[in-house]
Amino acid sequence: MTDTLLALSTDHCRIAPLHADDACALAAITDESVTSQIHFLPEPFTESDARALIARSGGGDVFHAVRDGRDGGLSGVIGVHRRAGREYEIGYWFAARARGRGIATEAVRAVVDALAASRPGCAIVAECRPENERSRALLRRVGFVSTGLAGRRPGRMLLSWRAAPLDRIDVC
Repeated sequence: MTDTLLALSTDHCRIAPLHADDACALAAITDESVTSQIHFLPEPFTESDARALIARSGGGDVFHAVRDGRDGGLSGVIGVHRRAGREYEIGYWFAARARGRGIATEAVRAVVDALAASRPGCAIVAECRPENERSRALLRRVGFVSTGLAGRRPGRMLLSWRAAPLDRIDVC
């Protein structure tokens, strides 16, 4: 894996880099519920903003499309951001229509697992607002734990991913 995931598939979604022709769909799923949580997204988020975000993807910041496995529609975005040393930050947002269906958890887990497998020993982190309970719950489900430290962005807490032990038993 380079800094861009070439392609991942899960039971319910496909994950691959965003492309220029995704701009309209990206603008459509990036509403105020998203822009109010992500500091670098303007409000309103326009198709022009989407084109600019896609164009800057590469190098240290890479944005991946999460597509619905049934119809191929854009369900969300997962960013992988290289930080200092061997540390990577993940971030994401999903369309309102995709929330509550498990797609975000499945997609974020796939990206984190692929990142960890391709870079053994790297640190994977995420930042989240303490009041964003849905996002914090998703991160916990995927294996992130609070570090007790403030994130780099104001008002955010830093979480760190811990690989699940191989002998872990999940109880339904």
